[in-house]
Amino acid sequence: MLGRLEALTNLCGVSSNEKTVRAYIKEQAQPFADEMWTDNLGNLFVHKKGEGRKIVACAHMDEVGAIVRGIRDDGLIVYQCPDIDSRTVVSKRVVIGNDEVQGVIGAKAIHLQTDEEFERALSHENLYIDIGARDKAEAAKYVKRGDLVCFTTKFSCNENGMIKAEALDDRTGCAVLLEMLKQDYDCDFYAVFTVQEERGLRGAQVVSYTLNPDLALVIDGTTALDMPDMPSHKMITKVGEGAAVSVMDMRTIYNPKMVKALVETAEKHGIKYQMRKGAKGGTDAGAIQSAVTGCITGGISIPCRYIHSPVSVCSKADLESVFALADAFIKDKKYEEVLS
Repeated sequence: MLGRLEALTNLCGVSSNEKTVRAYIKEQAQPFADEMWTDNLGNLFVHKKGEGRKIVACAHMDEVGAIVRGIRDDGLIVYQCPDIDSRTVVSKRVVIGNDEVQGVIGAKAIHLQTDEEFERALSHENLYIDIGARDKAEAAKYVKRGDLVCFTTKFSCNENGMIKAEALDDRTGCAVLLEMLKQDYDCDFYAVFTVQEERGLRGAQVVSYTLNPDLALVIDGTTALDMPDMPSHKMITKVGEGAAVSVMDMRTIYNPKMVKALVETAEKHGIKYQMRKGAKGGTDAGAIQSAVTGCITGGISIPCRYIHSPVSVCSKADLESVFALADAFIKDKKYEEVLS
């Protein structure tokens, strides 16, 4: 699973351009699939046929990134980046467009800034991408308006099992689903890899209409706020404390029976878990839960520090706990208790 996570996080897949991520997942899933298809939005459905309940496990392929707004006369690239704090991007390496043109996000050197500039955080409007072009005409040979911009932090895992990479939200979930596809479940099982989650759960909005599942498990990366000087009650999750079970967020109120079943599964099998404390944010569960006639959903998350930035940190042990919990929940058929 760790090797697949490394491969997944080293791929570019900004929302609406998930094709390289999808191609990798299709290759990895092929040996375990009875059927597989991609819908008009780009969601990838992988089906392992079985009898009984129709159970869906869902994770999104896309990541946050930026988009080219234009090119300045001096050849520097103007961009828009709605989902990432501008304070995290200065001097970060990026690639632009399908040809992955290399660039770096630049800002005025600190010793040239005015006192007012020095005292405030630079916004994205104060920053630019430098691809080394001499002028607008040269830059236009390689970059055009509308090209997507992806960060290029490479995966690494230290001896303590701490993982550093970009796009852990939600390539961790994709890695878990690929591991689940290797298992045998006594149900009709679908792994669904969605697109454009970061831009309003767009891919997930059609999943229930396509499959009308009995129950769905959504696997995602979530915020870890185990930071210095952060009060413990504000720590939404903590890295290293296990799989995070969701009670609610801004898009979903999870069925209490579903939450109880996940907790009981974790405790029965000795799987390390924690309750996700915060109610902000949202996952594909919000779209799946409320479509058609409604679908009971469960949320299991991997805690990630520095989420929605050019680099995040998570724990290998937490990743394994998330897989173990999702796997045991389905193998134990705990969904029958939830649906009864």
